[in-house]
Amino acid sequence: MTQPPGPEPEIRDPADRTRLAWTRTALAFAALGAAMLKWSPLAGGVVLALSLPVWLAVRGALLPSRSPRGLLLVTVLVVAVALVALAITVLGPGPDSLGELLHGR
Repeated sequence: MTQPPGPEPEIRDPADRTRLAWTRTALAFAALGAAMLKWSPLAGGVVLALSLPVWLAVRGALLPSRSPRGLLLVTVLVVAVALVALAITVLGPGPDSLGELLHGR
């Protein structure tokens, strides 16, 4: 039995798919920063603020994303945000118990 053909994908250019993937990454960092605001407003604010340059770089506001320098800039910014989030997680105060972590008490 054959399945009926699905809708044609609108994005066929690999560069567009890559740009969309980086955009999802920037949005994920913004969501992570927003979630971190609940437990540590300073740490969440830092990660949230660092997601903006990633998004701007992806959109081509800082450098054209199709250039090698643009791709390098986006990569460096994403790695920087990830390292800041990791440092905040490792060096910041942790919950006293699993219940405190899960329930925010």
